[in-house]
Amino acid sequence: MRAARGPLLAFAAFGAYWGAFGVLVPDVKEQVDASVTELGIAFLAVALAALPAMLITGRIVDRVGPRVLPLALLLFGLAVLLPGLAGSVWQLTLALVLVGLTSGAVDVVINVAATNVETSGGPRVMQIAHALFSVGFLVAAIAVGIARGAGAGPPAILAGVSALVLISAAVNRGYPVSPRSGAPRQFTFSRRLLVLGLLCGLAFMIEGGIENWSALFLETDLDASPAVSGLGPGFFAAAMVAGRLLGQWLELRVGDRRLLATGALTASGGLLLAAVAPAIPLALLGFALGGAGVSVAAPTLFGAAGRAASEAERGSSVASVTTVSYLGFLVGPPLIGAVSGATDLRVGIGLLAGIALLLAATAASARRTLPDGGARHP
Repeated sequence: MRAARGPLLAFAAFGAYWGAFGVLVPDVKEQVDASVTELGIAFLAVALAALPAMLITGRIVDRVGPRVLPLALLLFGLAVLLPGLAGSVWQLTLALVLVGLTSGAVDVVINVAATNVETSGGPRVMQIAHALFSVGFLVAAIAVGIARGAGAGPPAILAGVSALVLISAAVNRGYPVSPRSGAPRQFTFSRRLLVLGLLCGLAFMIEGGIENWSALFLETDLDASPAVSGLGPGFFAAAMVAGRLLGQWLELRVGDRRLLATGALTASGGLLLAAVAPAIPLALLGFALGGAGVSVAAPTLFGAAGRAASEAERGSSVASVTTVSYLGFLVGPPLIGAVSGATDLRVGIGLLAGIALLLAATAASARRTLPDGGARHP
């Protein structure tokens, strides 16, 4: 596990930014004077910028290995400061473009680094790595909710997150360099990787929807205070941690397909509960069930892509799945923003429940892409 320490810390720091930003959404919305629809369009910039960054990073990783991780973390650590300095919708959009570029690069490299641990004789760490992402998200969400209640604003909070990301960059400076035998000349887009990416894209629509809109939903529809609204992303992240730690044990016993389908069905029920909840406790329970159910999707699908690829193609394989999957982040936030702007956030959350149901049905039928039992894993 020693070789995994740096990448695991990077996962935690990566999650801390998204947990902090999710809770800061109401403040950022007020800071730039944006409508719900305008905010959804600004969120679109993150995924739109991340897509090319992922493809390029996958090619770079195939050639030089995960030693690019500290540089990606350094650039990301600087970019996360910018949304807190935005004074208008267009400035926020530009800041989120830079966040998207750098976060896309980090996302690919940390997943490749975790897969390298698994394929080089180490233990399965993908579920644990993504659990630590959720730990970072959870701790940041709760801390930022408290900080908001005490009067702290986005600039100060994001400066603290930036410091954590830069520390993780320093820790990963010693990441071992592995020899490369030469990368393939074309990006890796097989039918199997496309299916894995589309499944993960549905999961990311759910994740992004809860992360970006749960705090605002609690404040606007259920009159929660800033500190209480932070519990929306917080409960979601806590359930993600528990789900992924349990998933570490379950994936070897029930198989990827059953784990993914059952989790998505759980998420659908939880989000439906949140959408119709008349009070804050029931909404929080719904967001927690949503997080627990969707938690296993990304590590299951990224791990399946990386383990099946050769070392020379692993970066491109993971990048292919992450690129396709980020279509969920590309479509999800503006879709929920548009639907909620035309109706209300309850309808938007209900739409997420329907997407989770679609993921459950699709995963259950993907017999050729995902194995039935853990014994079939390489």
